[in-house]
Amino acid sequence: MSIPWLTLAIALPALGALVVALLPRERAELGRRLTLGVTLATLLLVVAMAFNFDPSGPRFQFEEVIPWIPRFGVYYAVGVDGIALLLIVLSALLVPLVVLAAWRERDDNGGTPGAAGSADAERAGSGNGYFALILLLEAMMIGVFAAMDVFLFYVLFEAMLIPVYFMIGRYGRGAERRRAAVKFLLYSLFGGLLMLVAVIGVYALSARSGAGTFLWADLVGADGALAGLDPATARWLFLGFFIAFAIKAPMWPVHTWLPGAAGSSRPGTAVLLVGVLDKVGTYGMLRYCLELFPEAARWFVWPVVVLSLVSIVYGAVLAIGQSDMMRLIAYTSVSHFGFITLGIFAMTTQGQSGAALYMINHGFSTGALFLVAGFLIARHGTGAIADYQGVQKAAPLLAGTFLVAGLSSLALPGLSPFVSEFLVFVGTFAFHPVPAVIASVGVVLAALYILWMYQRTMTGPLPPALSRLRDLSGRELWAVGPLIAVIIAFGVYPKPMLDVINPAVEQTMQQVGVSDPAPALGHVDQAANGGEGASE
Repeated sequence: MSIPWLTLAIALPALGALVVALLPRERAELGRRLTLGVTLATLLLVVAMAFNFDPSGPRFQFEEVIPWIPRFGVYYAVGVDGIALLLIVLSALLVPLVVLAAWRERDDNGGTPGAAGSADAERAGSGNGYFALILLLEAMMIGVFAAMDVFLFYVLFEAMLIPVYFMIGRYGRGAERRRAAVKFLLYSLFGGLLMLVAVIGVYALSARSGAGTFLWADLVGADGALAGLDPATARWLFLGFFIAFAIKAPMWPVHTWLPGAAGSSRPGTAVLLVGVLDKVGTYGMLRYCLELFPEAARWFVWPVVVLSLVSIVYGAVLAIGQSDMMRLIAYTSVSHFGFITLGIFAMTTQGQSGAALYMINHGFSTGALFLVAGFLIARHGTGAIADYQGVQKAAPLLAGTFLVAGLSSLALPGLSPFVSEFLVFVGTFAFHPVPAVIASVGVVLAALYILWMYQRTMTGPLPPALSRLRDLSGRELWAVGPLIAVIIAFGVYPKPMLDVINPAVEQTMQQVGVSDPAPALGHVDQAANGGEGASE
């Protein structure tokens, strides 16, 4: 009997969330320990699953298909290809690090989460609630990446809004946290409504030749239920999915919810929001937009490429002008997601492999940036860049990890995001050189906003107000250290991840019906033919 890896990986944090939520307020320490234990067990389970994944085997592995609502063709269907597997590993790795980072986190009123009688306990109830939401969110993140049924994917896509809304609005920071949570919810619900219409359309169209279905495997391909779809209909359905995914990613011009949500979140919430949840948008583009509607995807290539270029430049320019660290990091992600969508819609093997790898590496680098920025804010009580100077003199470890995380965000060679960005550029240049040249502006701007932020906060004379700033504690090093190690390791040797990603990308290219452009041999062909036509 095969092991139901994915069901176990979903059920374990879901059950942990229920247990932690039911703990009494005075058992907050037990709640934190239990949360950490469940997340570590989930990580070990996911890693064991990853080692059992065969890159040279079938595209989708660990599949489970169980009737859920048979009358309407709805199944509990899960399975993973290489891209989904790595996104699940990313989720399972980031969650315990977030729990460690939030262990003694204090809110704006000076309270410790879950400490009985503290200001935080009075404002937000037991800290067990926050950790229960983290576990619930982890279960949903694993589920949404594993879903092989369009209806199941949609349910989890929408259900993730609930824990995130409360993590921002109830457990966030600052007076604007509720407003930011509502804006996040409204944007996401609008996109979800469009996606619901498209999901219903997919089901109705799949019933043309028999019983309707939501199973992804029954919908795609030349023999799938959506084969031969009218081009106009396919393009409208594509837009229903794409707009929802663009909001989730987020892309310009539907990105405006992100800076407020990230700036009003606890650092751990921001890590999961930007490091994992936003990847659901770009993952959805690869899995659903491209493969369900291949003709429409090819038709929309240039509009999406243009939007991606605007996101790259616009996000970078706005990041340069930010005065708050958390909002600056959020705007950098708008720019980075522009690179990811550019790679996806370049419709080349290198571009899509780079985009898929970028999703993973962006989670590592942005997660490290948010965590270190959160440690700094917790010490001084403000996220304003102007309130910091000379931090490296008081806290060299903190400054060092901040520098490595920042350099990875600007894709310095030797760090993991560089390989991703390089592949996106190569793939985009093969598609068309002009977008690749325009996108290179984002690389220059990234150096500006990262290095300028580091210079303003970490270098220079140390003001008296920061002279007693604590360096990273052992627990904080355990929270950010694994991310720094992964960033360096996969920057030097990215092959293991690419070996898992490439087969899935090749299958996607086949489903969409595109191939890499043939190399322009030019004079090489002429030389091979004895120089004929050399004078032309």
